[in-house]
Amino acid sequence: MDFDLTDEQSMLKDSLDRLLKDSYGFEQRRKHMADPAGYSAEMWNAYAEMGLMALPFAEEDGGLAGTPVETMIVMESLGRALALEPYFATVILGGGALKAAGSSDQKAELIPQIADGSLKLALAHTERNSRYDLHHVETQATKDGDGWRLTGQKSVVLHGEAADRLIVVARTGGDIRDENGIGLFLIDANADGVTRRGYATQDGSRAAEISLDNVAAEALGAPENGLPALRKVVDGAIAPLAAESIGVMSAMNELTVDYLKMRKQFGVPIGAFQVLQHKAVDMYVAIEQARSITLYATMMADSDDAEARAQAMHAAKAEIGRGGRIVGENAIQLHGGVGMTMEYAVGHYFKRMTMIDTQFGDSDFHLRALARGEGLFKAA
Repeated sequence: MDFDLTDEQSMLKDSLDRLLKDSYGFEQRRKHMADPAGYSAEMWNAYAEMGLMALPFAEEDGGLAGTPVETMIVMESLGRALALEPYFATVILGGGALKAAGSSDQKAELIPQIADGSLKLALAHTERNSRYDLHHVETQATKDGDGWRLTGQKSVVLHGEAADRLIVVARTGGDIRDENGIGLFLIDANADGVTRRGYATQDGSRAAEISLDNVAAEALGAPENGLPALRKVVDGAIAPLAAESIGVMSAMNELTVDYLKMRKQFGVPIGAFQVLQHKAVDMYVAIEQARSITLYATMMADSDDAEARAQAMHAAKAEIGRGGRIVGENAIQLHGGVGMTMEYAVGHYFKRMTMIDTQFGDSDFHLRALARGEGLFKAA
């Protein structure tokens, strides 16, 4: 199988890497983080001008008909730069929900706005007691004429404070852990009854706690059977998240190798010591293993075989979590005391890697799920 990028894909990667290198240094990132929005509006507009927002959507919906490979390229570059903009929240999660469950009218209205950068979305699915279970939903949806009304609480909504619209997972019937009676609903983030409390996350990004009190909503797809669509959205998001982790780990590895060449002890660079070389090799091997499973997850991201797709994402999440710990812990250790400071980049990369590990389930959670499904490839 040919894993080489096409000319167009190479151009996309080179163009985005140049933009981020010129405009997203470590000090510049700190300035973006200090902005009230928590990211750079100028960079957000630049992404839109490059067509990144339109990339995953079909041409008939106003997109560029990109494949998961193009999304993988974008996310790896954003990970390497530790970019703060809500690309993942808006395009991958919110846009993924529109693709999976939205009507043709909803897509026609919203996707062009995503593509030009004028609309930001957030997916509100996590609740205080839900852990990693997508089917644990306490937020209630009640019918109100042709529409719906939502009441409940959502937690850790990525970029929920900056979103113009929210896609909310709510229950139309059944007990709080039933797999039936779950729907996806679209609401105006500034509607009556919506309360948002934004805060900074450990990796420097933004999230929000959201309260809903009898908020007017419209359904995306079937309001009683939205769990399969939600699972498809999350599976489709894990592959780009894994790609982002490759960028994060690669940056940590490069910073560490450069430090080993520069830092001297006993009159020689510490990279001359064999035991530290072995640590650097462990980091490289972990990255390449994570890269391999990320490529497989990317190929499976659009699969209609829900079981095979889920197993691929379990495997990817388990491996990037394991690899991320190896790379991050070694990077911090090999940097010594400076690796723990806020003024040096490597610690920030490790924070982001830790957040990626916990998002949609940590490596242990996905390893157990993979084992329950008889592994990545079932025996004949």
